[in-house]
Amino acid sequence: MKILVINGPNLNLLGRREPAIYGQISLHELESRLADYAERLGIKLDSFQSNSEGELIDAIHKAAGQYDGIIINAGALTHYSYALRDAISAIAMPVIEVHISNIYSREDFRHISVIAPVCVGQITGLGIHGYYLALDYFKRSNGQ
Repeated sequence: MKILVINGPNLNLLGRREPAIYGQISLHELESRLADYAERLGIKLDSFQSNSEGELIDAIHKAAGQYDGIIINAGALTHYSYALRDAISAIAMPVIEVHISNIYSREDFRHISVIAPVCVGQITGLGIHGYYLALDYFKRSNGQ
């Protein structure tokens, strides 16, 4: 099994950006820990981060046929990017939406996810553990 983790805008600042909300672990450290965990599960894991909506869309398009699933934290694009939603909808693979913070306990504009309806599930508010839970889902369900 091969899974792609996609992190969107501003997630490259993990560990420095609002650590009370997003934690103190860097994106590099998160990716390293996730890769180790995935390896123990027998999953090959690749990670991608961009602050550019177009690059995220391109990564989703390129994942089709190469991965068994995607874990995506689209950052603020979650709330308004119909282009990202369409990219997810266009590929034939399961996608899990993950958020480190609880988007439903924050500002009102964060309560809406335009990508959630085209994802198999959403994990929000459990810190970086949400990524691990998404990996567990793929391992246990085999992406089905």
